[in-house]
Amino acid sequence: MKQELIEKYAELVAKTGANVQPGQYVVIRTDVSQEYFASLVARECYKLGAKRVFVHWQSAKLTSVDYNEAKEENLYEVPSFEEECQAFMAKHTPILIWIDADDPDGMKDLDSAKMARVKAEKYKVIGKYVEARQDQAQWCICGYPSKAWAEKVFPQYKGEEAMEHLLEAILETSRALDGNGIENWKRHEEDLKKRCAHLNSLKLRKLHYTSEKGTDFTVGLIPDVIFLGGGERGKNGFFFQPNIPSEECFTSPKRGEAEGIVYASKPLVYQGKVIENFSIRFHEGKAVEVHAEKNEDVLKSILSLDEGASYLGECALVPFDSPINNTGLLFFNTLYDENASCHLAIGRGFNSLVPGYENMSDDELFKLGINRSMSHVDFMIGDETLSIVGTTEEGKEVQIFKDGNWAF
Repeated sequence: MKQELIEKYAELVAKTGANVQPGQYVVIRTDVSQEYFASLVARECYKLGAKRVFVHWQSAKLTSVDYNEAKEENLYEVPSFEEECQAFMAKHTPILIWIDADDPDGMKDLDSAKMARVKAEKYKVIGKYVEARQDQAQWCICGYPSKAWAEKVFPQYKGEEAMEHLLEAILETSRALDGNGIENWKRHEEDLKKRCAHLNSLKLRKLHYTSEKGTDFTVGLIPDVIFLGGGERGKNGFFFQPNIPSEECFTSPKRGEAEGIVYASKPLVYQGKVIENFSIRFHEGKAVEVHAEKNEDVLKSILSLDEGASYLGECALVPFDSPINNTGLLFFNTLYDENASCHLAIGRGFNSLVPGYENMSDDELFKLGINRSMSHVDFMIGDETLSIVGTTEEGKEVQIFKDGNWAF
């Protein structure tokens, strides 16, 4: 891969994705294998005027050692230096850039229920800091190959060859393979905004999903809560692209209004484990029954994180005929696989989709119907047979998706 293309991709992440402004702090989160690309992104952030760029390194191997060797009650502890870091981020609201390179099987042997308990206990301490910085500043998730991830996606190749193939796929789906990523994203942004404008003009109150897999599911929508796609604006006023790539037009449904069953169309990778061939049944908005051929216990652990973890936070519309799906690849990575087809998310909803949310309290947003949770986990339900019919506030039915793609 030409060095120039990789550098331009780093520029796309910092400039179009995070939209770094002079004087802002930036935190980059990534796997320990990503020193090279993280350094390129950091350099681009500094070119744009970042005050400081900090990197928080992650390692599935070290996390595994922690969970296998430490006593569980000791994992609940939030040491002072970690809390001080969270307090710093709440005070200064840095830009967050996540360079995703996780090994899909990196933590497959860990106890998912234990991990959920630890996360919930630690959130009791750090939750106030996480909530304080919510929606304040820009953030962006992108991908870059690691050896383990690349060999999972391309098992016919090894090492550098597999990574080269995955990098090409990442640049292609991120609209950056031709070296014109920034200009390509401007055009893509215009298309997504036009589709969202049409969806918002319909004033939808319900969506009914059906597919040949067995999905038969209805979800309620909140009056005046918008569909959004592509870029958005933080409370600090700066525009950014949270996901590179992104193909979705999404909204947050009304908590408590979801009935029926949905069948996943792709595996879900969560905390280094792959959940396969699963279904979730909802009643009165809550996930009440789940089945999975592989790692059902992991799926159940997701739903048990807190009270809101079993309710929906997002409905996202993505055409089956999307650039990501058209690669024919299963990325084993939610950022890419969720943008290959329609998906739902259990957990936290998006306050920013409520007009005037800046002047509303969390309790007011919750009462309106925006779900509240420490987690937000996307899973894919779209395929070539998916139909979505919307019902407007006047009771009119409108075909939104037909045969897996936009009906308008």
